[in-house]
Amino acid sequence: MKRIYKPSYLLQSDQFVANAGVLVEAGMITEVGGIQELTSRQPDAEIIDWTGLAMLPGTVNSHNHSFQSLLRGLVVDRPFLEWRDQALYRYSPLLSEQDIYTGALFAFGEMMRYGVTTVCDFFYLHNQGIASDEAIIQAAKDTGIRLVLARTMYDWAGAPGGYRETIEQAVANTRQLAVKYDQNPMVKIIPAPHSLHAASLEMVKAGHKLALELGTRMHIHVAEEPFEVEETMQSHGLTPIELLHKIGVLDENMVAIHAVWLKAGEIQLMGKKSAKLAYCPSSNMFLADGVTKVIDLMKAGVVVGLGTDGACSNNRISIFEEMRMTALLQKVSLLNATAISAKQVFSMGTANGEELLGIPVGKIEPGYYADFVGVDTSDLSVQPLFSVNEQLLPNIVYSMQPNAIDRVVVNGIEQVQSSKLVSIREDDILNRLQTVAEKFNACK
Repeated sequence: MKRIYKPSYLLQSDQFVANAGVLVEAGMITEVGGIQELTSRQPDAEIIDWTGLAMLPGTVNSHNHSFQSLLRGLVVDRPFLEWRDQALYRYSPLLSEQDIYTGALFAFGEMMRYGVTTVCDFFYLHNQGIASDEAIIQAAKDTGIRLVLARTMYDWAGAPGGYRETIEQAVANTRQLAVKYDQNPMVKIIPAPHSLHAASLEMVKAGHKLALELGTRMHIHVAEEPFEVEETMQSHGLTPIELLHKIGVLDENMVAIHAVWLKAGEIQLMGKKSAKLAYCPSSNMFLADGVTKVIDLMKAGVVVGLGTDGACSNNRISIFEEMRMTALLQKVSLLNATAISAKQVFSMGTANGEELLGIPVGKIEPGYYADFVGVDTSDLSVQPLFSVNEQLLPNIVYSMQPNAIDRVVVNGIEQVQSSKLVSIREDDILNRLQTVAEKFNACK
């Protein structure tokens, strides 16, 4: 069925345009133009009236751990390693396949209400093998969100047993899922060696080789904490980016997560090799990781996207929130109010997601997935609007509250209406969370 969306304002090339429409067919944007022209050429199309709404591209969450939503509020205000050991390593081994599904349902439902239409879930609980991955995929299907599953490859002996696989197992399981979902536009599987700390060099190289085979990106945590840099220096005499370059995986397919503790030469090397960055400013602040040199990375040519990280280290899961945090953190750390603009951080949370995930998302243009957000322009948090093109985008980035997000469309289907989930009841999520809470309480 053909549908023409008719918003009050449509974001096009950093400008809000009135009297414009978007033609959607089979989950894809096929045409964007003047509303009168579209309706006259497509008389049989259903008109979707978005009067009072500004249409934006759906946001792209380039890094999340969905199961960590179950741990939000536990072991807070602790140093990174203490938080990891007492929250992640303590509770995650308890999670069954159904618990993993519940965590993903919870995370995906919440973030979709806040305007996320595509999420990259960096997932490493392999207790039930591929069944655990399938639980994440089913949760994405049930909520209606678009999923890139960064299936984590993890063989560090210090981690819980359910995290670990041999290189052969990790490659075979990731390949099996990638082949199964290759023709599914709502699910993409990519290899994700966890980090230089938690994946052996052979595991990292295997992940890179598999990404080349599958034609996908490879995601990996890089230099989030100083101890990771110290470990690579002690073991190899090289910094993390230098080591990744030496083993041949630093290229246009590699997406570094965090990259907080980089030297100037590493930043230039990332740019030279066309590597990319998934930046998670709120998580970096919550865990006191440090401040990634985003401005220097951008100047070096590194494409930067945004992620929320897990909800127990943020603790919100909104990419609009990460846009604001990116701008404010970079401005204050550099003592420069002009260091980065609202337009730049908005692109990080939308259009740049295409580069980080390798799928056509983040823009309202023909050939892109029909994923977009309708913002209620009468909401007080996006007012005043004396000049729409001067004020609306900055207000969305710097002041908008989640209640202003009225509609969310994924793959041409409205999954949020009047700020409420459509495909699943929030009461059902709450009931499932209670079951997990009872399990956790019984283990204290």
